[in-house]
Amino acid sequence: MKLYFSPGACSLAPHIALIEAQRGFDLERIDLATHRTARGQDYYAINPKGYVPALQLDGPDSSILTEVAAILQYIADLAPEAHLAPPNGTFARYHLQAHLNFIATEIHKQFSPLFSAATPVATQQTQRSRLGTRFLFLQDGLIDRAFLMGESFTVADAYLFVMLTWCERFHLDLGLWPILDAYYQRIRHRPAVQSAMAQEGLIEQRWRVSKAG
Repeated sequence: MKLYFSPGACSLAPHIALIEAQRGFDLERIDLATHRTARGQDYYAINPKGYVPALQLDGPDSSILTEVAAILQYIADLAPEAHLAPPNGTFARYHLQAHLNFIATEIHKQFSPLFSAATPVATQQTQRSRLGTRFLFLQDGLIDRAFLMGESFTVADAYLFVMLTWCERFHLDLGLWPILDAYYQRIRHRPAVQSAMAQEGLIEQRWRVSKAG
């Protein structure tokens, strides 16, 4: 498999999931400004949507899977022993999908206007306020549990973690939501998360080396 990614983008979530699932994979970085791959290919020819992530599957046709929620569930189903998602057809699986949809529509998309320098200041303030409301909702759900689904890490946690990494960039102080902040720190220190972030150049590579040696 090959994961097309951009450092620190939402593609970090499936990157984390692949490591958690202990699946072999290759990485190829995408320049989102030029839409060229690290090998110089036109990324639109690989993924016509133009954004990351995209996962190129193994097999003769090298099918491409896109969209974070779909990719995360695919990875989880490749390694059921890792318990990254409940089994298909169970109510718990639908609960996981509800979390993924909420993160995609109520967190991820709320951040989107903040990435554009053309977004008016008033609109930026509105978006931060909306995110704060969603964070309060998430915090309430984490009062009596370690992770979104209970006491086990799932792909939904990988997705939410990446969204929370964007808070510093846009001046959202997670300390305002202490339970959510503690959740963020707990996930950040998972070995798979540290490894993925190191591979993307988001933290010092020496962390990975020291743990391996």
